[in-house]
Amino acid sequence: MSLFKNKILLITGGTGSFGNAVLNRFIDSDIKEIRIFSRDEKKQDDMRHRLQNPKVKFYIGDVRDKRSIDGAMNGVDFVFSAAALKQVPSCEFFPMQAVRTNVMGTENVLDSAIEHGVRNVVVLSTDKACYPINAMGISKAMMEKVAIAKARALSKGAATTICCTRYGNVMASRGSVIPLWIDQMKAGNDITVTDPNMTRFMMTLDDAVDLVLYAFQHGENGDLFVQKAPAATLEVLAKSLIGLYQSDTKIKVIGTRHGEKLYETLVTREEMSKSEDMGNYYRIPCDTRDLNYDKYFVEGEEKVAKIEDYHSQNTSRLDVEGMQKLLLKLDMIKEDLGL
Repeated sequence: MSLFKNKILLITGGTGSFGNAVLNRFIDSDIKEIRIFSRDEKKQDDMRHRLQNPKVKFYIGDVRDKRSIDGAMNGVDFVFSAAALKQVPSCEFFPMQAVRTNVMGTENVLDSAIEHGVRNVVVLSTDKACYPINAMGISKAMMEKVAIAKARALSKGAATTICCTRYGNVMASRGSVIPLWIDQMKAGNDITVTDPNMTRFMMTLDDAVDLVLYAFQHGENGDLFVQKAPAATLEVLAKSLIGLYQSDTKIKVIGTRHGEKLYETLVTREEMSKSEDMGNYYRIPCDTRDLNYDKYFVEGEEKVAKIEDYHSQNTSRLDVEGMQKLLLKLDMIKEDLGL
């Protein structure tokens, strides 16, 4: 990773699942310094005692407070913006909290990065930002719009590059369904499934970090990167875990929760019409025009209507065996099973 040699990386939300995964990928590289920025002093303290690494520096602050970000941004070369409220139910009940962190907080990070001449910022988004139906997805969709608008406003050859990465379901991330179901099995309880026919993209944290690195290395201002990923139904995921743990746990269907979709979209058809296939990824460049053009009012894109979204119903589908192979890549499951 010569791009990062002797450079400084700032990770906002650095004590979360994504932050930890990015940190673990970089910590043994020739990077000069990794700054962990978050508001959770307990998690920072736990991380500090676990790592005992002088290369990692800790900054207490909140993305809602730009002054605290400015204090951590001096001398930074790269920023991974992962701080977010991302639980669907909590955002649904407290939508303005999602706006303050996910939208306004991200704007603070971007403004600070631009002011401090940061070389590259990658902003973390989610498939729930596509055709959003819940407050979390809406706030993430607005976050993407803010990031792309900031990038568009920068002149060509600007010191700072801003791009986004959009993910599907990242397996075993904090608060996700896999740790919940494992805990339910260990406690001897039924696995609670909202709808067994729901499909979700399945990615490992390593896949997620690969996408971040790809965006750092190849992103241009306003780009949005999506990694292609397989999907599985919740029933397949539940049966795969039960099989791996050799459990006699039953599946209990509890019904769709507040703000949940039957399937998730990673790329809308409007985005697919202008996307560039990069092999394992889609690159979606931003529209660099301003409002001073007649076509905005009199012409559209006929091909958009003929293109299909990229979603968890039409991507490659995992069966139980394929899902189990993917699950066995997760450290938490390998440790649990003594592998």
